[in-house]
Amino acid sequence: MNIVLIAGSYRQDSTSTKLLRYMAKVLQKKGVEASIVDLREMPVPLYMPYSEQTDANTAHMIRSVANADGIVLGTPEYHGSVSGVLKNALDYMGSDEFSGKPVLCVSSSGGAVGVSSLTHMQAMVRNMHGINCSEWVSIGGEHRRFTEEGEPEAEAVRTRVDRALDHLIYLTRTLRMKQL
Repeated sequence: MNIVLIAGSYRQDSTSTKLLRYMAKVLQKKGVEASIVDLREMPVPLYMPYSEQTDANTAHMIRSVANADGIVLGTPEYHGSVSGVLKNALDYMGSDEFSGKPVLCVSSSGGAVGVSSLTHMQAMVRNMHGINCSEWVSIGGEHRRFTEEGEPEAEAVRTRVDRALDHLIYLTRTLRMKQL
């Protein structure tokens, strides 16, 4: 099983990216192949419809998502929505990459939680024919603290992540079995 995690922030110490890096480690401990497409490290150019040029970063992102069995989308919450970085990246993709695949949405917010960005991501996932997990993860306020080893300080966050990833793994396995 292959899960790709897309980190949609340009901020150097982004808590949404830290959360996705932690999630990738948890997935790997659960025996799942997990890779991160970090849009800060591999930025994609501004999406231009009908352009036939695709740079190496964009091609890598599209190929990674197309070959994935499941997807995790991570974003900071900006003004009640997803980051422009993530939205721009998703504009390069559609049903060819997402159709029938489970998608877990994850956010980090300066406030209590980033529910608005999560609902916006889920709407985008539906429009690309992906399958939204019934679980999601949002961290905010004090829950955005991480240890030097990259683990969330709050036990509640670690527990929430574990539960959401177990659901993603279960949904991914179930959908893969139905496709065979």
